[in-house]
Amino acid sequence: MSPVALPHDVIGSGPHGVIVLHGWFGDRDSFRKIKPYLDGGAFTYALPDYRGYGQALDLTGDYTLAEISADVIALADKLGWETFSLVGHSMGGTAMQRVMLDAPGRVRKLVGISPVPASGVPFDDDSWALFAGAAQEPGNRRAIIDLTTGNRLPGAWLDEMVDASLLRSTETAFRAYLDAWARTDFHTEVAGTTTPVLLIAGAHDPALSADVMRATWLQWYQNAELLTFADAGHYAMDETPLALVSAVERFLAA
Repeated sequence: MSPVALPHDVIGSGPHGVIVLHGWFGDRDSFRKIKPYLDGGAFTYALPDYRGYGQALDLTGDYTLAEISADVIALADKLGWETFSLVGHSMGGTAMQRVMLDAPGRVRKLVGISPVPASGVPFDDDSWALFAGAAQEPGNRRAIIDLTTGNRLPGAWLDEMVDASLLRSTETAFRAYLDAWARTDFHTEVAGTTTPVLLIAGAHDPALSADVMRATWLQWYQNAELLTFADAGHYAMDETPLALVSAVERFLAA
């Protein structure tokens, strides 16, 4: 399918363009808690929805990383951005690497928030059944969110996250994107990359922990740094929004 400039929000009017990519469980509204605190004087942020999510709910496609990449590059072109940085949460963390490779010389910096590495994610049989079943079973979604935030957050928040996920993604897209982020391995393509990278891991996230970042991202990127947020799990945007904005913008502005 031909690339499309995805539906998106724009925040700010600063000279440094930043495209912010959401994760598997959310659309661009996943970043609602950090939006009021973004520095719109220094940066212009564009927050798109992938095909099958949010305002692109009815936009069909192949639901692959390559397709996300092509659509994101089309969005950058529409915005008139020759160069830009990328922020990616979870699945968005692996998608942003595909963009970097497919748009050589255009990506200034990468920021990964609990980001999936370019190698994908290994699953044992029970874990794969849990994640694959989440497309149809809301209980699976709730269990995954609870697990990846350390089984410590309020039930009402877990329910809110599940409800938003069900409302803002199609079952077909949700299931297909699991294969895209978990079973797509292109780490040999990023090995040796000099693009500056900031990695943010949550201490309460057992799935994409600081140890995972050290074993993957920090092995492949020559100019990468890692921060661990002691009070966050997988969703730093919700759990520690102010600390997240501060860390991201310090890195982007440096």
